[in-house]
Amino acid sequence: MRKTPLVLLAICAAVATACAGGGSDTAAPTTAETPDSTTTSMPAVTPAQRDCGAAYLARFTPRQKLAQLLTVGVTGTADALGTVQSEQVGGIFIGGWTDKSLLSAGQLDQVKAAAIVPLMVTIDEEGGRVSRVKDLIGPVPSARDTAQTMTTEQFYEATLTRGRALKDLGVTVNFAPDVDVSSQPADSVIGDRSFSDDPEVVTRYADAYIRAMNEVGVGAVMKHFPGHGSGSGDSHTGAVRTPPFEQLQTVDLVPFRELIDSGAAVMVGHLDVPGLTAPDIPASISPAVMSLLRNGTGYGAEPFEGPIFTDDLSGMAAITSRMGIEAAVEASLVAGADNALWISTDAVPSVLDRLEDAVTSGRLPTAQVDASVLRNGKYKGAVRC
Repeated sequence: MRKTPLVLLAICAAVATACAGGGSDTAAPTTAETPDSTTTSMPAVTPAQRDCGAAYLARFTPRQKLAQLLTVGVTGTADALGTVQSEQVGGIFIGGWTDKSLLSAGQLDQVKAAAIVPLMVTIDEEGGRVSRVKDLIGPVPSARDTAQTMTTEQFYEATLTRGRALKDLGVTVNFAPDVDVSSQPADSVIGDRSFSDDPEVVTRYADAYIRAMNEVGVGAVMKHFPGHGSGSGDSHTGAVRTPPFEQLQTVDLVPFRELIDSGAAVMVGHLDVPGLTAPDIPASISPAVMSLLRNGTGYGAEPFEGPIFTDDLSGMAAITSRMGIEAAVEASLVAGADNALWISTDAVPSVLDRLEDAVTSGRLPTAQVDASVLRNGKYKGAVRC
């Protein structure tokens, strides 16, 4: 698949040594080694590219660089504006609880204007039952219904229309498509959010979706790595165990493998994966999983150069039953994620206090932070070098 301009070039050499899967501490316990999780070499970077990356990083204080790695749910304009002005978070999330006048009444412009670099405005707009703005742009069928009733070309054209509608509202990143492979009942946690129980069908329809979003300039995000479609339950309510890692290779991991260079970002789920994650360490905070995704060699994919998002870290019991939000955010970033997502702004100051301590103590290396800031910056078009 051809890369979109949203993901432009490899991380600058000054920070390229910070690969996914940094050091560990009590907030981010070490995990078992993943098969073939070897470090990959990065392409050579010119002095001009290195200088460009350094110039972008110089725009932030150390705390603001950490804030660029956070995407937080907001209740409305005042909440969003206050959080961006005070802490310069990298992204805001529009949830079902968000006052939609933030999008529909032109209030988003003042929030974006408060950001010192372009702000990610993110949303879950898969279609079907996961649709946050259907009251503004209309409903569409679920992924499963779509694959049964539309050709991939028809779906591509329909997604162009929907992507333009999202962009007109001010959305810049959509946490879709769901590339999970599932035969589970329609109303289960994944169910009809999956295009099919056939990995090839999922790949074709997800490719159409990503190409359309790329064309209109809205960032797509594939989820939930390494595959939630056959999980044992709902990570909103408790721990979820997937089939063994080797079984995922021929089913769940296929769409990620095929679409890894499509320009989409990747969201990692709160999934316990036998043969990959260590006991009680879900994928979203697992260095082994982040290394697998970043390097690709453990599942036969190309290295992934784009940003890695976590699934929601504050509203899902698969994480919250194990740790609080401050520890969870630290654990995810130490493990190798580039962007920690959760659904409220209250804890942003305490999370940043915790992350500053993690950097000072060496638990979260500065070079790793810089690499993640640049990945996020390239993805949202703020770094063009």
